Amino acid sequence: MSAGDVPPGAQPSTRRYAPATMQRRRVLALSAFAWGHAGAGAADAPGGAVRTRVDTEAGAFVVEVDTQVAPLTVAHYLAHVDRKLLDGGAVYRIVTLANQAPETRHKIEVVQWGMNRPDGQAPALAPIVHETTRQSGLRHLDGTVSMARAQPGSATAEYFVCVGDQPELDFGGGRNPDGLGFAAFGRVVEGMDVVRALHARGEADQYLAQPVGVRSVRRVARDGRPGS
Repeated sequence: MSAGDVPPGAQPSTRRYAPATMQRRRVLALSAFAWGHAGAGAADAPGGAVRTRVDTEAGAFVVEVDTQVAPLTVAHYLAHVDRKLLDGGAVYRIVTLANQAPETRHKIEVVQWGMNRPDGQAPALAPIVHETTRQSGLRHLDGTVSMARAQPGSATAEYFVCVGDQPELDFGGGRNPDGLGFAAFGRVVEGMDVVRALHARGEADQYLAQPVGVRSVRRVARDGRPGS
């Protein structure tokens, strides 16, 4: 297995992020959703759909999750949102076809964001059980949002958005040597143009020299107003 085939979040090393030395975590794959939309104007629509707005220094995008689909992962994400634990995070890793090693067999394209913690700093909330795409029925499609992780059950507050379909990130896919894939749990429903613009900022190194700040992540209603 070449180094390029190591899954997002799995290979620790040191990076300079703001003033702190950060630990590299490879990105986990994103999963795309095919939910129905009901209850216009509600942050928590009937059926469990919830929208959150990720406001970055380069623009905003809206992530929709469903509390009835990948429920453990969604609950963990919303707990971070509701406690404002993702405020002050960053878009810090951009994976493009060009910045992966030539020998990488299972290349992906993703934008990774969240709380890239300093080395040795404990996460605000405990890691969660790995909820596979075989369990959830989700797939890593264009715009899918997924959990970054190292070992299964190590995911905390690092996420990524798929740019294009990424089947190698699903359960049984080849990107992760353990074959368990990544825990997809949401999809970008607004602002995918912002995500693509972020992806276009990719550098020779996957980890940005100047990460893009995440100002806040909040629940919003379907009309874009602040949610409950």
